[in-house]
Formats: sequence, structure tokens, C-alpha cells
Amino acid sequence: MIDFFPSNFFDLKDFEFKEIFEGIDYVWEAIPKISELLKGQKKKIVIGKGTKIHKSAVIQGPVVIGENCIIGPHSFIRQNCVIADNCRVGHGVEIKNSILLKGVIADHLSYIGDSVIGSNVRMAAGSITANLRLDKKEVRIKDGRRKIETGLSKFGAIIGDGSTIGINSVLNPGTILGKNTIVYPLTSVVGVHNAGERIK
Repeated sequence: MIDFFPSNFFDLKDFEFKEIFEGIDYVWEAIPKISELLKGQKKKIVIGKGTKIHKSAVIQGPVVIGENCIIGPHSFIRQNCVIADNCRVGHGVEIKNSILLKGVIADHLSYIGDSVIGSNVRMAAGSITANLRLDKKEVRIKDGRRKIETGLSKFGAIIGDGSTIGINSVLNPGTILGKNTIVYPLTSVVGVHNAGERIK
């Protein structure tokens, strides 16, 4: 069984908004706190120095985008997103109600919804965090014999630092990946996975 403390998935020492992870036992508890965090921002859309945003990109806000990021053409950044420094969001990527820690690369035509993506994660082209069960019931976490109620009807994935998600892979609702996990292309992933796993 895995402990779901945020520190087991992310190095948060340089993350500007690390307080969102304080006082929680389950890392996914940060997701419903994003909207509250962003209510305190003076501007609806905050863009850091050196960040380049393509003219065709759409940003709804409230959103915070850090320094030296690239937001590519026809990307769609929806409400309640925190994108840390040095992230790259490719063509046609959609992000909603999520946290991307520093150095995330989300290649073209990917979707990130109701998720937390660790530092230096690469989500290859067409990779998806599915955030809604087909039956629309609450997302539950199954870790061995243990089943954990999340209280969330929409919950995509937790992806630990340094992981790589292959092209056209799907992380089903409530997928939990430890640090440095590799998901092979065209893989449908469910459940909880330890750090360093190779998932085919």
C-alpha cells in the first residue's frame, strides 16, 4: 500500500503555491482547493516574465502561468489552472482545474483535467487524463484491498515528478502514478502505481 502524502509525489520546495498541499493526507485533496487559491489573485489572468503565448491560444481564467513558459497555438487554458515556471503547452492542448509543476511538457493534442502533474513530467502527443467516470459516480481509489472515497466526481490523475506518459495513452479517472513512472504508448492505465514502474 502507498502513502498518498503530497511529498511522496512532488518536490514542492520551489513551488510558489505549495501551501495548497499543506495539511492534507491525500494528494488529490489539493484539486478542489485550486479555485479558492486563485480567488485571492488580484488579476484574473497572471502571466510570468518571459512567457510566450501564441495569439490563437485561449485563456479563460482565473489562471496563473509562471515564468518562461510557452503556450502554443490553439491551446485552451480553462478556469482554475496553475502552471509553474518553464512549462511548455503544445498545439491544441486543453487544461482545466489542474496544477502543473515546473518543467512540464504537454505535447500537442493532450488533455489535462482535474489533475496534478509533477515537475519535469512529459505528456506525449495525444495523452489524456480522463476525469469523469462513464457512470458519473464518485471517483474511488483502489490500492490493493483498500478502497478510498475521494469525494470527487471529477478527478483525472496524479503524476509524480519525472514521469513520462507515452503518445495516445489514457490515464483513467483516479489514476495515481509515483515518481519516475513510464507509461508506454497506447496504454490505458488504471489504479495506483509505485514510483519507477513501467506500465505497458
